[in-house]
Amino acid sequence: MIRPLFFLTVLTVTATTASAQWQLQDTHTTADLRGIDNVGNGVAWASGSNGTILRTEDAGFVWQLCAKPPNGEHLDFRAIQAFDNNTAIIMSIGKGDQSRLYKTTDGCQSWTLLFTNPDKDGFWDALRFAPNKNLGGELLSKDRHGVLIGDPVNGKFRIFITKNSGETWERWETQDAGPGKNCGRLDAGALDGESLFAASNGSLAVFDLDDFLFVTGGPSGSRLISTHTFTAPHSPCWLSFKYQGLPLGHRTASSGAFAIAVTREGPHSKLMIVGGDYSMPNEWSGSGVVAVQCDPNSDTNEGPFCLAWASSPHGYRSAVDYDARTRTWITVGPNGTDFFTNGRSWRQLDPDLKFNDAPDADQHWNALSLPYVVGPHGRIATLRPGAIQHAK
Repeated sequence: MIRPLFFLTVLTVTATTASAQWQLQDTHTTADLRGIDNVGNGVAWASGSNGTILRTEDAGFVWQLCAKPPNGEHLDFRAIQAFDNNTAIIMSIGKGDQSRLYKTTDGCQSWTLLFTNPDKDGFWDALRFAPNKNLGGELLSKDRHGVLIGDPVNGKFRIFITKNSGETWERWETQDAGPGKNCGRLDAGALDGESLFAASNGSLAVFDLDDFLFVTGGPSGSRLISTHTFTAPHSPCWLSFKYQGLPLGHRTASSGAFAIAVTREGPHSKLMIVGGDYSMPNEWSGSGVVAVQCDPNSDTNEGPFCLAWASSPHGYRSAVDYDARTRTWITVGPNGTDFFTNGRSWRQLDPDLKFNDAPDADQHWNALSLPYVVGPHGRIATLRPGAIQHAK
């Protein structure tokens, strides 16, 4: 296994605040929501506990309560990936066959079971599909490429891939190089007690089948693990992994890296990783660093160059997203919301009294897909237009 390497700068932490607005919406459910996917043009999907799936076609003015998948009434759907207003795939968590994928093609009136975890000791954590549009907005393919990842079994992370929008899945596992230019594969190895967190479907980022990365945590520490193509003269190529240590959390079962987001702005893309310790959600200084930024364009032998900034979000954070329009990172957790832009300090986003926001409108959040945010007890909100510019 590659030895972790991390470049870290620690400076004085400064706390600042700013006004911003999460506009709470009515969902008519008390489910714990952790899955959210914004398709665009007013369409978004959400998912959560007790087989709950929600859909909106009018930017959240009305959230429709979807039909529950067969035998899915008690499942916890931690991830949802939607292709349009009619088509989506949901992922449940749990040991063994409690981890499942279902798909709808009729606007969530009915669901079909696609795939059940074949590992009796496995536990799925995240489901992501690669972007299906180029920078000009044109569709790349009618078939979507996706990656499904779970906790280690027998010391190796369980990874599955699809080339046909989730209809069929194959296991990513060590295999010899094929004929022609096909590369062989190597499994991703895990440290003792290492795992992913299924807190927000944020622990995995996918660019393509052979180009993805994920973040981990646990008593062995947290890491950024990314695919890597290895070639050598007169030998077949191999799809392997790079392993990079991250200073997130306290090396306990409840701490580490929880979520990663990517700018996706061409050659100057950046990665932002957030986490901490969910058992101590208010800790955000000293050894409790909860965010680092990585530059994949300054790749080292063991992964992108990563840096802990001078300030940190104000507590454990389970999700992060990037607003390309304002070039701003936004991260959420149980005790608040923070944003980061133009190299300045992380700043808190507080409820705005002039909009009669609830005092806790910035808190109790699990997952993000801007402008949507979801949380426990059926909480969903949208970030009001202009909120970030006002906060700056």
